[in-house]
Amino acid sequence: MSTGEPVTLSVRRPWWGWALSLLIIVVAAWPLVAYWLGNPEDQRLVDLDVYRTGGWALLQGLPVYDVITPAPQLLPFTYPPVAAMLAVPLALISWEMVQWVWIVAIILTLAVTVWYAFRDSLGPGIPMRSAGGDPPPSGAAGTGAAVMSPLTRAKPPAVVVPIMFGVVTVACLYLMPIRDQIRFGQVDLFLVALCLLDCVVRRPWWPRGMLIGIATAVKLTPGVFLIYLAITAWRDPTQRKPFFTAAGTTAALTLLPFIVIPSDATDFWFSALLDSERLGANTATTNQSIRGMLLRLYWPDTLTTILWLAAVALIGWYGFRAAYRAHRDGDTLTAVALTGLMAVLLSPVAWIHHLAWIIIVIAALATRRPLLAAGVWAYYVLPIPWWGAYIKLWEIPVLSPTLGKIVQNAFGLGAIALVWVLARQKSEKSAKV
Repeated sequence: MSTGEPVTLSVRRPWWGWALSLLIIVVAAWPLVAYWLGNPEDQRLVDLDVYRTGGWALLQGLPVYDVITPAPQLLPFTYPPVAAMLAVPLALISWEMVQWVWIVAIILTLAVTVWYAFRDSLGPGIPMRSAGGDPPPSGAAGTGAAVMSPLTRAKPPAVVVPIMFGVVTVACLYLMPIRDQIRFGQVDLFLVALCLLDCVVRRPWWPRGMLIGIATAVKLTPGVFLIYLAITAWRDPTQRKPFFTAAGTTAALTLLPFIVIPSDATDFWFSALLDSERLGANTATTNQSIRGMLLRLYWPDTLTTILWLAAVALIGWYGFRAAYRAHRDGDTLTAVALTGLMAVLLSPVAWIHHLAWIIIVIAALATRRPLLAAGVWAYYVLPIPWWGAYIKLWEIPVLSPTLGKIVQNAFGLGAIALVWVLARQKSEKSAKV
């Protein structure tokens, strides 16, 4: 007799299967790691150097937002002051050691993210729960309930799951936004993992919403998940506690620096935050946000701003509405994917490495549309936006500037298309209605 509750299958997986999975990841990751660590020292993990410099400035009693990294990069610290406080440990160990620690942490975080994002696609696993803590409806995508793996097309032998996990982890590692995590020593993947785990872990040992609050306080853009929680809490009482927990955590970590380092906190919120050029050239190819794509048209500033605000309102309404529907239908993974894409598209500046959310998008598609998921993976493995920059250099009248700009915006336009695809993706529950 069916009870309507998610079913968890207990499957014993041999230890050597996990050892083989680890070997696959290490062997495949090594060329990527060796390549970027082989860069000249002043070109290596430059964003990690920014974090470390922020922590160092605090230890030296220097103004965090006036200190820059050594030449030739000369990069300022651009994150909220609590991020500088959290970066202090990085300044206490040698630069050589911190590079290895950070890269290992990125790969481990990637593995955790892949496990929780793809567990329905890889085979039977632990049922997911919504951010409020209640299990999604039986049979809904994202439950992990007695499903057959789309990647193996049948209930897989126990050893297949660890091996497939290793293969999928490596595949995700070579996505361009994830390669850039290692190239620059970025923090984005950690934020993706925090938001994902807060939404899908079945019985978290932390107050649900706390991880989203931490992520938002560290880099602001995960604040889209506060909007997601607020929207879903409107009609789902189980979402209200996570929303207040996330908002409270964000507020506490935002106010703490005003007590500990008040001058730096004031500098950030009333000066550095308002200067988007501190982040780099906003018209650069790597800025794949809606605003970045519009800026590259080089239209008048007023017109660009009006179009940007209109596009943000339209795509934001459409994307959050779709995320709410996915949550309502028990498809938590799709809701997380849609909300993550909002973090990229709606932000004034979103570099290619901010698209680390593409892992969650691919996972949300893989459960029911594995071929499309594979196509999205291939699209974001290739450095397509940079092809657009090269096309513009051909200097062929009309063709070069027009086609070049379209290709240059490939990842941002792809993200908009994926919002539409995910919004139209029906969960098993809604499909039966």
